[in-house]
Amino acid sequence: MAKKVKIKKTLVEQILTKAGIDHTGIQINALEGELPPEYDRKQIFKTLALLGDKTGPIIGIVPITEHLAEKKLAKVSGNKKVSMIPQKDLEKTTGYIHGANNPVGIRQKHNYPIFIDKTALDLEQMIVSAGEVGHSIIIDPQDLVNFVKADFADILEESK
Repeated sequence: MAKKVKIKKTLVEQILTKAGIDHTGIQINALEGELPPEYDRKQIFKTLALLGDKTGPIIGIVPITEHLAEKKLAKVSGNKKVSMIPQKDLEKTTGYIHGANNPVGIRQKHNYPIFIDKTALDLEQMIVSAGEVGHSIIIDPQDLVNFVKADFADILEESK
């Protein structure tokens, strides 16, 4: 009889399970390599940590296929300007290393404003990091926004 390998849930998955939020944990490293055919790159979102000149840390979540518009994020968040947090300061600001930032874990520790690009509204499911490199979660965008008290906003660079 083959033994089933139990993949340990990340802290983010444990938090969502405890809260009764429907999600699925998957193992993909969306930043590199090929994706399994059942996933569309447009479903995968990256969690970016920035500093606002008025609010301090702020989180922007955009599709990995797109670029964050810092001016748009600054405007919707009540800042004059925002800039990416230097990688050396990332872990002490958010609690996560580059590639593992995620809205669920950040919300548990900090009350930073979180903005998810409104293109997520067009999706039944989106994929975000589960707090560890190579681990992600599939979740309903509205469930995620409600759970982390985020806002949907137009924060993408215009395509040229």
